[in-house]
Amino acid sequence: MKTIQKTLIALILIIPFLEIFLLLEVGSIIGAIPTILLVVSTAVVGANLVRQQGFATWQRLNNNLAQGIIPAYELTEGVLILAGGLLLITPGFFTDMLGFICLVPKLRHTIAQYVLEHHLFSVIQPGSPFSGARQAERDVLEGEFKKDGS
Repeated sequence: MKTIQKTLIALILIIPFLEIFLLLEVGSIIGAIPTILLVVSTAVVGANLVRQQGFATWQRLNNNLAQGIIPAYELTEGVLILAGGLLLITPGFFTDMLGFICLVPKLRHTIAQYVLEHHLFSVIQPGSPFSGARQAERDVLEGEFKKDGS
């Protein structure tokens, strides 16, 4: 299995246990009702932040497109805003923390910059499947063809 797949499986197994542990710990300190209200309030605040920041990112994306600029940061930030929103509607404190990290503009821009510089553009190199020019050369099969008279 690839490393990414192993990591995802580990996260899928570990995060629910971490969330339950944190909910129980916080619940034992502040009580069940305040814990539930805290989880619900983070979802409401997160939904408002997602709406605001998503709209602002959408406007920047449209402005860049109108000026002929490729909106790479805006698209990446849009994905991070979506991920942050999904994490915030998932009940729990750990996922809420990750969701809010995706919604803090400075952190989100830093994450987007890292993704673009280290993971996206590093894939698009000469000879990679996404490079286009080399793709045609790799799809050519050399051989001989002879047509039978039948």
